Amino acid sequence: MSNNLRVALIGAAGRMGQAIVDVAKSEGVEVVARIDLGDQLVFADGDVTIDFSHADTTASICEVAIKSKTPLVIGTTGHSAKQRDDIVAASKRIPVVLASNFSVGVNALFALTENAAKILGDDFDLEIVEAHHRMKKDAPSGTAKTLAEILQRARQTKTLRHGREGIVGERGKSEIGIHSVRGGDVVGDHTVIFAGQGERLELTHRAGSRETFARGAIRAARWVIGRSPGLYDMRDVLGLQSKMNDE
Repeated sequence: MSNNLRVALIGAAGRMGQAIVDVAKSEGVEVVARIDLGDQLVFADGDVTIDFSHADTTASICEVAIKSKTPLVIGTTGHSAKQRDDIVAASKRIPVVLASNFSVGVNALFALTENAAKILGDDFDLEIVEAHHRMKKDAPSGTAKTLAEILQRARQTKTLRHGREGIVGERGKSEIGIHSVRGGDVVGDHTVIFAGQGERLELTHRAGSRETFARGAIRAARWVIGRSPGLYDMRDVLGLQSKMNDE
């Protein structure tokens, strides 16, 4: 395959879609189809489809991708259990990269969070704080949910607390707190807090531009071409998955 990547972009008019269009040329990418809500799903001659649209379109996108045998990169968040099942079903037929965040730094945060949870053990309380621009529709963010899933696996707990208000009693030892902040033009901040007795560890990632996410999505699009059917994430793309699993 030539270095030029042909992409069908779903959600082209959105914030992330615009960022991908803006960096496409410098990344050797030709956007051969720009598709938005209400448009017909035609993937043209794309080598791969990148989706940053809306969770409600997931089933249709997966169906068309399967029919056209087009690898799929999904950055849309807020999927229901049924929509997630549609993605899993599609991944049995085509290669799919599903990621809540395409930033290299955020995926390093995922790995560091997992390792810190293992090192610190059960004596540290776990809290996640995320902040985004005022226009973001879902909360908590997909990235915060991924961080929570990592901590849940490490602690072997399913207890999540979304914010606190009123007389809620003492903090449960096994609970993981998630707090969402919305305002201004914040691109995306995520902090994982490990609060112990007499000490506190905080892991933070702050995104200053959507360009980093766009370049990560394009990196995933290049990587997924030629892969076997399966459900992958950005840690697979970056080679972090096998390293974490080996530890």
